[in-house]
Amino acid sequence: MSPFVEGNLAALLFAPWFLILGVLYWLYPRQPRPSWRRGFDIGALVLAVVVFVLVLHWGQGWADRGYGRMWQQIVGTSVSYGAFLSVLGIAVWVRHRLLAGQRDPRMGVRHGPRR
Repeated sequence: MSPFVEGNLAALLFAPWFLILGVLYWLYPRQPRPSWRRGFDIGALVLAVVVFVLVLHWGQGWADRGYGRMWQQIVGTSVSYGAFLSVLGIAVWVRHRLLAGQRDPRMGVRHGPRR
């Protein structure tokens, strides 16, 4: 196996799952869709992928090589998947807080938590 594929195997294997999570993040909630939301969502998804790749390589380098090459993949994948989900989770929370004050012009109601 080439060194590039071996070093990025987790990213290649997780790509379909990340695509599913990214589409769900993009689509939910359907409304409201203010003008700033597209840029925010793109930024969050790009940041999640960049953090995933950086943490993947850090985790592979940090893993104890005494347990074999497979252990490096396991540690790198586990830690980087958690980082990806953390970034998306924080983005969902921040987006929810930002949308809480938005009004849906079609319905005239507020979205978000009631105070």
